[in-house]
Amino acid sequence: MPGYEPFLLCDFHVHTRWSDGRLSVREVIDLYGRTGHFDVIAITDHILMKRDLLARAGRLASLGYRRFSVTEDQFDAYLDDIASEGVRARRLYNMLVLPGAEITQNHIRSHKNSHIVALNLKEYISADQPADDILKDIRRQGALSIACHPHHRTTRRVEIGTCYLWDHRKRVAELVDVWEAGNRDDLFSVTSLKHYPYVANSDFHKPKHLYSWKTLVRCEKQWDAIAHALRSNVDVALTLYRNGSWAA
Repeated sequence: MPGYEPFLLCDFHVHTRWSDGRLSVREVIDLYGRTGHFDVIAITDHILMKRDLLARAGRLASLGYRRFSVTEDQFDAYLDDIASEGVRARRLYNMLVLPGAEITQNHIRSHKNSHIVALNLKEYISADQPADDILKDIRRQGALSIACHPHHRTTRRVEIGTCYLWDHRKRVAELVDVWEAGNRDDLFSVTSLKHYPYVANSDFHKPKHLYSWKTLVRCEKQWDAIAHALRSNVDVALTLYRNGSWAA
């Protein structure tokens, strides 16, 4: 990233048409790549519970046209799409694209909800199991877990609460690798006050979400180095990316 060497500008929470995003994987990569600023992004489409009522309502409203979840039978094709477009991203933009998913639990009672991003995921993980088991499965795969928007939002967004992991942090903190301290325009300062490792992401669904909180990581542009930096939370900073510029 010009002017911030050797930091990498990263977004670890990006959705595409494989779930509820507006753009394809290729379109997302071109959007980020053409800025000339981004070094690392992760494609993290939703894996929903089989009986997710919000997704069911959305499919009915869209007459079945929109996808809201990567299903188990689609998962290999999903990873193949990310991998092939990742090769193109590295060639055209020198940008590393990580495979991931957001394992999403939406219940009628919001205090039961958890959204967990898994980075560098290799195998499908069902959302129809306790959040603790999801975290253990992520760790078993050698992937990295991020607790998404783990606290109450400060901005006016019509979205359900996802505080389960935070409410049970004493039990799950050892299983969560990183917590989101920034998500789009929201900041969750409670994560830093507890001295948990933290990142900031866009929770990208449509082009305007490009301009949001991001993460700066000082390490080599390869997965092992990035994972080590995030887990240790050394040489990691939050940055607000706005209209092609950023402010640390």
